Amino acid sequence: MNTLINHIVEQLIEVQNGKLWIGNNFNTKLNQIDENLFFTRPIKGLHSIAEIISHLTLWRQETILKIRTGKGSKTDDCEENWLNNQRLEPMGWQNIILKYNKTLTELINLLESKSDTFLEEEYYDTDFKDYYKYSFVINGMLHHDLYHLGQIGIIIKYLKESYNQ
Repeated sequence: MNTLINHIVEQLIEVQNGKLWIGNNFNTKLNQIDENLFFTRPIKGLHSIAEIISHLTLWRQETILKIRTGKGSKTDDCEENWLNNQRLEPMGWQNIILKYNKTLTELINLLESKSDTFLEEEYYDTDFKDYYKYSFVINGMLHHDLYHLGQIGIIIKYLKESYNQ
């Protein structure tokens, strides 16, 4: 029985498009904006929604790599961690969101092929330079998603209020 894996998968899906106690999910938030807002930084020094979605995608890809190979390849300092709007805009906002959604599907499919005992197995974390249980990175992905979901909500509220003044 894969009770833990199934629970993690359910949470990943709910954070993306389910009914959350905290209110909005990623799809609800992303459906509130257009291409212009997607690439707009709220103020100097803060990230755009595009930059955050790209960042989330990178770390989801990294988690998939860790699950597949037992080792990651990226660190917080890598160039791809925070691509700027100049690098992202040519990709187009719909392609960035599509890639983000594809990594969620890929992660879910990968997790569904695992048993609960997998969560106790270890991988090498390139960023933290040590071995950790897979439960660490997978739960970390959920925490990371929720953290940035909150940021996106604040950015959208700020941008919409700024444009309506």
